[in-house]
Amino acid sequence: MEKMLEKLIEGGTDLCIKLVISIIILLIGNKIIKVVENMLKKEKKFSKLEDPSVKSFVISFITISLKLLLFVTVLSIIGIPMTSLITILGSCAVAVGLALQGGLSNLAGGIMLLIFKPFIIGDYIEANGKEGTVKSISLFYTTIVGIDNVVTQLPNGTLSNSNITNYNACKKRMLNITYDVSYDSDIDKVKKVLQEVIDEEDKIIKDDPIRIAVKSHNDSSIGIVFRAWTLTSDYWDVYFRVMENVKKKFDKNNIEIPYPQMDVHMKK
Repeated sequence: MEKMLEKLIEGGTDLCIKLVISIIILLIGNKIIKVVENMLKKEKKFSKLEDPSVKSFVISFITISLKLLLFVTVLSIIGIPMTSLITILGSCAVAVGLALQGGLSNLAGGIMLLIFKPFIIGDYIEANGKEGTVKSISLFYTTIVGIDNVVTQLPNGTLSNSNITNYNACKKRMLNITYDVSYDSDIDKVKKVLQEVIDEEDKIIKDDPIRIAVKSHNDSSIGIVFRAWTLTSDYWDVYFRVMENVKKKFDKNNIEIPYPQMDVHMKK
């Protein structure tokens, strides 16, 4: 009985020592991994990559791999045999793989996004009803920040199978605006006023095709299309200025933007 008690005390003491060592290694290991992650983010070789998305993805992959290695090391220190550990991990991997098919789908989606590059970090995109600037592409999620500073995480698996609109893919964007004017308006005068707005806007590219023409005959107005090109980086500034200046010039030249109206004839 005394020998059994001694063995239990000895075994318990040994286990406690191993647990303490494992906890210390776990804490130190996590700090080291954090330091390595920060070093990789500041690594100059990564800054040479043309696509910052690759940097984000690789760092995420290395960090997760190091944490997995730390976890295996801690288990081995506790005393779990490596052969048994490999068997357990293999079984767990199969079980987790079946249970987390969505996670594996996100991982595959992240790889597809890096290969085909429908967008990169810094692009303004719209997908799955969300839009914003891409801030990071990790193993499983892509993070975007909207104009109102709301952060949204989109699963890579869903994102890779979605319709993605990339507003920064091209260097230039077209201002494609339709103005509705009254049927009583002088069309030539309207076109002249719109041309003046174009001439006064420095950020509109004058060498690219510019189009001002009658687009449609509506129920209570005529649609005049206004098409001009600007740099993508200048698009919204130019758009807002054009909208404001057109309204001012229409008012100055007595060009009416009619309200929707309907004529009703009553028969007695």
